[in-house]
Parts: sequence; structure tokens; C-alpha cells
Amino acid sequence: MAYRNALEALADPTRRQVFERLRAGPSAVGKLANGLPVSRPAVSQHLKVLKKAGLVREEQDGTRRIYRIDPHGLAQLRAWLDQFWESALDAFKAEAEKDTGEDGT
Repeated sequence: MAYRNALEALADPTRRQVFERLRAGPSAVGKLANGLPVSRPAVSQHLKVLKKAGLVREEQDGTRRIYRIDPHGLAQLRAWLDQFWESALDAFKAEAEKDTGEDGT
């Protein structure tokens, strides 16, 4: 059920934007907050939610905390989403393999 926490966390547009910024690589809160319409403390709160959902992790670097995407948490979300993709592919394969007649059309 980890995917549920991830989906709930990513439902917030600002949180999703913070998460998308981490796609470029690890970053400190100040850099992530730069250009966002919310304060740095607000970004910290969003990162806290993303961390609780298992989507990001943090490391201490001196006085700064560096955030990065947690591949383990993201893999759980992807595994959940892949279930739908696999069903769609199976349905497509079944449809494509249906006998269409004697002449093969």
C-alpha cells in the first residue's frame, strides 16, 4: 500500500513540482525553493511529506540537508502502475491474435 501514500503525496501540485525538480538530481531545500511560489519552510514541509511517502530521502551535508528521489519508493509506485500497463498489453495481444478469417484479414 506504499503506492497509496505516494499517490496522495503527489496529488498536491506544489509537492509534485518539488518532486519533479529532484529529477535533475539531488538538491538542497534552498535551491528547490528557488522560483517556486511558496516559502522555503513550505518546501521543507512538502519534502517532509514526500519523505514520509517514501519518495525522497535526505542526507546531511554539513549544515545542509540534501534531498534526492528514493528509487525504492518510486519502484513501488511504478510496480503498481505497471499492473495496468500489463493488463492493457495482454488485452492488445489477445485482440491482435484473434483469428480474423480464412484470408487472414
